[in-house]
Amino acid sequence: MSTEDILYGYNGKILHINLSNKQISIENPPSSYYRRYIGGCGFLAQMLLTQLEKGVDPLGPENKLIFALGPFTGHPIIGSGRNSVGAKSPLTGGFGESDVGGFWGARLRQAGYDAIIVEAISAKPVYIFIDNEEVRIRDASAIWGLEVAETVKAIHAELGGNKISTAVIGPGGERLIRYACIINDSLHAAGRTGMGAVMGSKKLKAIAIRGNQRPQVADKEKISELSRWMSRNFKEISHVCDYGTGASIENYERTGNLPIRNFQGGDFPGVKNITPQKMFEKAYVAKMDGCFGCPLRCKRRVKLVTPWKVEPVYGGPEYETLAAVGPNCGIDHLEALIKASDMCNRHGIDTMSTGVAISFAMECFEDGIIGLRETEGIQLNFGNAEAMLKMIEKIALRKGLGDILAEGTKRAAEIIGKGAQKYAMHVKGLELPMHEPRLKKGMGLHYSVHSAGADHCTGIHDNVINSNLAKWEGIDFAEPVPGSELSPRKARMLYQVGIWRHIVNYLGLCLFVPWSYGQIQ
Repeated sequence: MSTEDILYGYNGKILHINLSNKQISIENPPSSYYRRYIGGCGFLAQMLLTQLEKGVDPLGPENKLIFALGPFTGHPIIGSGRNSVGAKSPLTGGFGESDVGGFWGARLRQAGYDAIIVEAISAKPVYIFIDNEEVRIRDASAIWGLEVAETVKAIHAELGGNKISTAVIGPGGERLIRYACIINDSLHAAGRTGMGAVMGSKKLKAIAIRGNQRPQVADKEKISELSRWMSRNFKEISHVCDYGTGASIENYERTGNLPIRNFQGGDFPGVKNITPQKMFEKAYVAKMDGCFGCPLRCKRRVKLVTPWKVEPVYGGPEYETLAAVGPNCGIDHLEALIKASDMCNRHGIDTMSTGVAISFAMECFEDGIIGLRETEGIQLNFGNAEAMLKMIEKIALRKGLGDILAEGTKRAAEIIGKGAQKYAMHVKGLELPMHEPRLKKGMGLHYSVHSAGADHCTGIHDNVINSNLAKWEGIDFAEPVPGSELSPRKARMLYQVGIWRHIVNYLGLCLFVPWSYGQIQ
């Protein structure tokens, strides 16, 4: 990008790394590229569509793993700690994309890049270290096999210094579990569509970054003004300030939005035992943490001593985790849910897909499709917390029935057969998030048409959309539509809201922040 063609906010550099021949190169797209595709999942869609051949094996050398920033990522704006990760998904066989917070994206921006494209497969385990302009591919043989936090600790010890941020995989990614995560700084998960498995297939254990450069902006004072306004008003523009995600889980149960027993539905009075409020009441929350430049502090760091030991390094269960391994498995044992979250994060596997895979197996067990022989003696009934934890371990180690469930619910149902497909809760191979599409009809419609399948981060949450319309007057949204309605005008709203939520991902912003756009534009 020439000095006459400066596009403020970006660095104008995309880093290409080939793990097979160890070639490292930098691409300088024209400003028109940035204006057309914006960043984040916009970059992912364009790059994957134009650079991958039809029929590419998601776990083969031709697949590419892409880390992309939005134009806001790493700038001093609240909620700007996001980055997107994409590849052809080993879980769905289609477009794979996940979104994650923390500090890693900001460090990449400050190191001087807007995206990384990782190609081919290394002959041995490696990790990448980006130290501003210097990019090195380093041997990872000594850390291959380590859990997530152990990996981060070892990398920090080897590289020394501070302000190093890491994106790593755990043993789940190494074992090619099809819903393995990439986890930023031990705490923030790019959880969906199996990006950790793609990273593991490339023998890439981690990408560590140290950056201290600040990209140019067009109007520094305007950005400072916006950031100051959001700092003063952030509690008014987010509902997760006090307890983090999941504080409304009891209301979800009352209204029918909480998935219960593999989406069979019904009442779940035990929900009162697993709320975030209950974690605070029992003094399990060691502290609240957050992402780059954000005062929301919505990430719970949970410590547990008994009946299982859990350290705060992996955070704690968010709403999706609580619901997936909790009510959706018929379990109201809070300590077991905290341990389940810890186990998934240690191994680097998606808590949503893990919970849905186990709830699927539980329904198969209760209906006699699988038995004690398949479960190796585990009584895999709904409500059995010990059985749920044992199945997480089997999935993480790819042992027994866990090896089948590690393939994803869709494939597992096909392998098991005997009518198991009707119990597999997925869309296009991606397990359902913890939002009931029979209540949120717009979300259900979104699942059916979205390229990645059941993605709740880019669709319409019918039950809250009307309450936010007043704040969105500045972007000309449609009139209120009843949450339970499914009609042409709901489809139009789905399109409008979907565009806005996709733009949030393009920009590199947290979804909790931009609801007040109409007030701050």
